Amino acid sequence: MTTRNALTFRHQGKTVRLTDIAPTMTVLDWLRFNRQLVGTKEGCGEGDCGACTVALGRLRDGGLVYEPVNACILLMGQLDGCELVTVEDLARDGVLHAVQQALVNHNGSQCGFCTPGFVMSLFTLYHDGLAVGGDREAVLTRIAGNLCRCTGYRPIVEAGLEACAKPANDQFSKARDEITAALKGLDDGEHLLVGNDESFFAAPASLDELCALASRHPDATLLGGATDVGLWVTKHLRILPKIIHTGRVSALHEVSMTPECLVVGAAATYAEAESALASLDPDLAIWSNRLGSAQVRASGTIGGNIANGSPIGDSPPVLIALGAQLTLRLGSAERTIPLEDFFIAYGRQDRAPGEVVVSVAVNRPGPADHVRAFKIAKRFDQDISAVMMGLKLTLDGRLITGARIAFGGMAGTPKRATATEAALIGLSIDDAAGRSSALNHLSTDFTPLDDLRASARYRLRAARGLIEKALIEIATGERGSTRLAPVGGATHAA
Repeated sequence: MTTRNALTFRHQGKTVRLTDIAPTMTVLDWLRFNRQLVGTKEGCGEGDCGACTVALGRLRDGGLVYEPVNACILLMGQLDGCELVTVEDLARDGVLHAVQQALVNHNGSQCGFCTPGFVMSLFTLYHDGLAVGGDREAVLTRIAGNLCRCTGYRPIVEAGLEACAKPANDQFSKARDEITAALKGLDDGEHLLVGNDESFFAAPASLDELCALASRHPDATLLGGATDVGLWVTKHLRILPKIIHTGRVSALHEVSMTPECLVVGAAATYAEAESALASLDPDLAIWSNRLGSAQVRASGTIGGNIANGSPIGDSPPVLIALGAQLTLRLGSAERTIPLEDFFIAYGRQDRAPGEVVVSVAVNRPGPADHVRAFKIAKRFDQDISAVMMGLKLTLDGRLITGARIAFGGMAGTPKRATATEAALIGLSIDDAAGRSSALNHLSTDFTPLDDLRASARYRLRAARGLIEKALIEIATGERGSTRLAPVGGATHAA
């Protein structure tokens, strides 16, 4: 397999080839500074506000999909093999796109700074092929990663309902076959390496080459979706001379389901894994829909969320509660460990330099297993957890015979509540006094910190409340609201 030194993608109907691009050049900077396309705005520079939203056309299972992404933290190398669509590309021959016209019709723009991002998020919904009709929730979910300080959202939502009420009928839908063929042509199977041994952006096309390259350059930054690494560039101003992107390894995008087990490749995005994760339990459907925004879910990867070792990552507590096993590879040597053992201490994981996270596997919950995933944050959508809980309880009749409870935000790593688990095992699920006594062990399991998101006292009380909520739901056989309110606020901005 050969290696090419040119980044290739499609933009404005043409193939773009770039051979001289800095490893950390963002899509936003390239658009604004190199192409003078300033419709895409920089608001927060960290993937929170959505003002920089653009659409990426990608092939999924042989078909073309358009997904929203945050251009401010997306690196140029991640465009390889994609179609880039910005707000400048929508109007044609002086006629606004249906999404743009709907925003005009409903007075959905005031200062206008956020408007291009809303346009592009709604553009991707327009192309989902769902014909939203009156599905307000679908519109709210799609624009949850776009913030507006002026309009109060109602006119934007109404515009989305109007524009997306019918199947897509624009220049992109009419050229779907042509665009699909063009993107298939870009998928040449070659390894990508732009730069030299001292400074490069690499995107190997096979797992073998990825692992070999990571072994040769153990100082390189392994990149998944850039939803975290992008902030190292834009906020921490870190110099990252060598970047190895996992996104072109098709094997790492595989999400396989058997009657016994779900295996998610490390480069699979939240969007790619969402339906499989949701099939494990109804709570995981809600949880997966609260992992960031549509933009974050289209870029962020399960493996990246694990590998960066954040104590407030949303994935590890739930996966640990499900008994997940993590597979890693260093060169040609592969090993599998319990996911909970991967996290050693704050900022330290059981991963050698050059070692690659390959996949995470979880067994399907059985008929005696009861799963819950609860997230506490200051707002419902697009927010970092103050406390994240994953729980799996196993019952034999009414007797608790197994318990796995893991939390994020309660320690320097994602961590199990082992003393609490032990105290619950052997109790009747109906024993309210016994349950309450068992929860007193939380103060043994955790000594959380005070920070800007929550106090230590609040975290302990919240963790206790979340376990109690789960136990009551399991005891009564009823699930609580699927729209858990955030701390001190309503569910949606709209």
